[in-house]
Amino acid sequence: MLFQTPMLFGWLTTRDNILFGPRAQRAAGLHERDDPELDEEAAALLDRVGLAGFGEAFPHELSGGMQHRAAFARALAARPSLLLMDEPFGALDAITRERMHKFLLDIWDQHRITIIFVTHDIEEAILLGDRVAMMGGRPPGIGEIIDVPLGRPRHALDTDTEAFLNTKLKIRAALVT
Repeated sequence: MLFQTPMLFGWLTTRDNILFGPRAQRAAGLHERDDPELDEEAAALLDRVGLAGFGEAFPHELSGGMQHRAAFARALAARPSLLLMDEPFGALDAITRERMHKFLLDIWDQHRITIIFVTHDIEEAILLGDRVAMMGGRPPGIGEIIDVPLGRPRHALDTDTEAFLNTKLKIRAALVT
């Protein structure tokens, strides 16, 4: 799970934050990956998220975007089949947010992990999702599910397409009814 803030352990290095989940899984007997294998995976994840060379840095030494990427790497190190993301980009500036969108789209292309992404941003939901489930009402629940007719891979320029704009209008219309 990824939260609105990266939730890294401040007393652990970036590398040790990434390895926290696999080490806990190993201690619980859920896998038998040994330390050299885990070290190789951590190095590969650091490289994949653009943090090669920052494995020994502590969270306070990383920028906000770097902390989010470290949190992504930590989540991926556990080899999840499902990733829940609760507004992880809400506090980021526009440029970092766009970079994180690209990063998430690339991660999805590489790993094909099922992702449930919670956001209040319609454009973010359309760009990142295959379906948009709108929540609300009384009693609260999922009101309507709208399929996103954009192909994969996705890019930021897809936000200028007719399909994107039509989907955005459809979602806005559903929100006001």
